[in-house]
Amino acid sequence: MGSDLKVQNIVATASLGKEVSLVKLARTEANTEYNPEQFPGLVLRIKKPKSAVLVFSSGNLVCTGTKSVAQVKEVIVHVIKILRKIGVKVTEKPKINVQNIVASGSVNLTLNLNLLALELENTEYEPEQFPGLVYKLGEPNATFLLFSNGKLVCTGTRNRKELETAREKLLKNLKKAIKNIKK
Repeated sequence: MGSDLKVQNIVATASLGKEVSLVKLARTEANTEYNPEQFPGLVLRIKKPKSAVLVFSSGNLVCTGTKSVAQVKEVIVHVIKILRKIGVKVTEKPKINVQNIVASGSVNLTLNLNLLALELENTEYEPEQFPGLVYKLGEPNATFLLFSNGKLVCTGTRNRKELETAREKLLKNLKKAIKNIKK
């Protein structure tokens, strides 16, 4: 019952330590969406690596869509270059904080979600509303979506080590639950 988790999305934040004129940015950059009446941030779409960055006037950034921390760094460098064009000079290297990693994988087993919902703690399973079983781990903080075909999604971890630990705990708890179900 192996499962390698593949990172699908990383959400990371960074602060540039400089104010940004979002109106100016929206006027000069084509790949932007800015509707201050609806949301205070500007959405900047980056083609390579494909991602979206929320830019706030405070200079805070939220980067989504990348698949690695190296890609996050690449995107932030790109954003800094774009901001230089509108006169925002970032002098300090922004510290990047990963907030959430979304990864997917499979346990290569058919899962009986009804029985697992009874056997595992901290689960939610409402098949009429959503086909997956929601399973929350406390330590590390991670939430798994488990599907009957054995596919899974993991969210909530902040680094590779937490992701691996969560995966190992999930597999251990699944093995134990499946053994109890078979008794």
